[in-house]
Amino acid sequence: MTPTGSTNLATRVVDWLRAGYPGGVPRQDYVVLLGLLRRKLTDEEVHGIAAELAGLAGQGEVITVADVERLVNEATLDEPAAADVARVSSHLAAGGWPLADHPQA
Repeated sequence: MTPTGSTNLATRVVDWLRAGYPGGVPRQDYVVLLGLLRRKLTDEEVHGIAAELAGLAGQGEVITVADVERLVNEATLDEPAAADVARVSSHLAAGGWPLADHPQA
């Protein structure tokens, strides 16, 4: 994502929050809002995670969904989204490194 794209996204999020909470966000709503704003992996992050996993596979390691989920978790500091796990898995498979198991749909 470009800096402009990041700024536009941030502006849209702030505008959305201001419209929904004109008097400010109540403390008890912070956790819920953060859950709604869960971030997705960028294409660069997908490529980086897939490259790391492919490197492990090249050393003879068996790559599993749990491995993908662990690296997504480390990259985002959040529970891995199924869509992100699927994107990384697809990228690996396209490069000739399919997972030993399949992501849950």
